[in-house]
Amino acid sequence: MHDSLLVLVPLLLTLSLALIIRKTLVALGVGIVSGALILNQFNFTGSAVYLADKTWLQFYRDGQWQAWHLNVLAAMLLLGMMTQLLARSGAVKLFADWLYHRIKSGRQARLGVVMLGWVVFIDGIFSCLAVGHVCQPLSQRYNMSREQIAYLVDSNASPLCALLPFSSWGPYLMAILAGITLLPLTPLESFIEIAKTNFYAITVILLSFLIAWFGVGFNQLNTSVEGGVDEVDAGNPWLLGLPMITLLFASVVLTLYSGAQNSASDSSFSDWITSADIGAAMRNACLLATLLAISLLKLNGRSLGLLLGDLLSGVRAMSFAISILLCTWLIGAVIADLGVAKMLANWAEQFLSKEMLVAGTFLLCAIMAFTTGSSWGTFAIMIPIGAEVALAVNSDLLLATLSAVMAGSVFGDHCSPISDTSVISATSSGCQPHDHVITQLPFALMAASSSLLGFQLINLGVNTAWAWLVVLVVAATMLAIYHKRNRKFDFVTP
Repeated sequence: MHDSLLVLVPLLLTLSLALIIRKTLVALGVGIVSGALILNQFNFTGSAVYLADKTWLQFYRDGQWQAWHLNVLAAMLLLGMMTQLLARSGAVKLFADWLYHRIKSGRQARLGVVMLGWVVFIDGIFSCLAVGHVCQPLSQRYNMSREQIAYLVDSNASPLCALLPFSSWGPYLMAILAGITLLPLTPLESFIEIAKTNFYAITVILLSFLIAWFGVGFNQLNTSVEGGVDEVDAGNPWLLGLPMITLLFASVVLTLYSGAQNSASDSSFSDWITSADIGAAMRNACLLATLLAISLLKLNGRSLGLLLGDLLSGVRAMSFAISILLCTWLIGAVIADLGVAKMLANWAEQFLSKEMLVAGTFLLCAIMAFTTGSSWGTFAIMIPIGAEVALAVNSDLLLATLSAVMAGSVFGDHCSPISDTSVISATSSGCQPHDHVITQLPFALMAASSSLLGFQLINLGVNTAWAWLVVLVVAATMLAIYHKRNRKFDFVTP
């Protein structure tokens, strides 16, 4: 029975519902339940017992707790708490006031938006919220359009998180990668290798820096300035800065320390990375940063009741992401029991062109993420499937295919009008989501077009360094052509 086409129903339901109703959690839930029913010959009691058993196995298996899963969930919860602590307590506003007094030109203002996004790397949504609100006052003082701020905010949020293992994306993605048993590297090493060829994320960030430096692509905002810089409070960078610095520093130090502890005495730096307990290191770093944020805010006069409310708000804010992750683990187990991945891999080996594997994966994931507005949902569905297909078609392209999944998902989500980061980056910057999507689209398409070319070159066996050279040259050339044709509309304030 499991060899029939019926085993494809859960996967088809999941993909179809994700595209039609644009609710990833519902789509994953339907796929899980339908798969359990098929495996248990539509016996409801047996299906319920099966799902309960599979859920328990995600946390306790073979007589021991599943430390990786538990650490990932703990890290995500702590990141959610820290995000809400900093956002609700006024730490973001105090940082904005401090920054406002130190920017002297339009170029500095634009670059400040970009670099603040690099500092607030903790989470894509938090980055959009924090950087947009921090930098919105700069639009009046330096005559920047709100759409320009929204573009710079959005382009340095999710694309950056997709490259950093120490952001909230890191544990989530490495948890998915850990479920791919045939990966040639550890989840952390795989994440880093995948990030190296995430053409879209890196190109988007570089393009945003060039656009910020030269001030191209956006019309001047005709707004009179009310009041001066002296009317803004002096601000305080440390309530936001110290927890963020602690998170980054502790993540790196604890990762290396755990790797050194788990390696031989004469091991190398690379051995430390390989042997590191990234889950425990991330959990402990998040705990340290969250405790520091609580302590600083308490010393700054925030009451225990408000701090408790902040923490509970953080749990609620992260509950959706955690629910998606749990469903991802479950549907992966169900699909594995059905043998879907093996069936798809066999089909791919017979019918899929090896010459279009990586570029085709990029396009497919871009369409899925655009129509659903969810990069995380696309990761959940396509990373396991992409891995199985790549192993069947050309195992040498496994990591490149996973890079294409990552890049395509980020691109689709970046351009989608129903994406949470698109909406939040627009509203926090003071513009309409539709206007933000329309003005951002040309630059996103530049990065996507050059990335598609890069993935196709990788698929054809071109060296990665040469592929990167082509990607960057093509993206820069398109930006230069766009600037030349639209120069009269550009706003440049050095």
